Amino acid sequence: MILEFDNNIAQLRDAFWTIVTIAGPVLIAALLIGLIIGILQAATSINEMTLSFVPKILLVLIFMAIFAAFMMTNLTEYFLRIFEEISNIR
Repeated sequence: MILEFDNNIAQLRDAFWTIVTIAGPVLIAALLIGLIIGILQAATSINEMTLSFVPKILLVLIFMAIFAAFMMTNLTEYFLRIFEEISNIR
């Protein structure tokens, strides 16, 4: 029973770590561009909502295109590990 519980925790930890490594670069890029635009808006007193929304969307799309191979490789490796674990279940 304890071995199964430890295995479940390890699988959950692996899933969370995979999510963080895949989503991390895109989320950090969105956070940084939002911070930079927020500082510029505060400095210039421009309060236009689309000024922060459009560059974030464009940057996220660009980063997703740049990191697509990395994301796909990590997801493929993760699911191969999961399917290997499933095939080893008796």
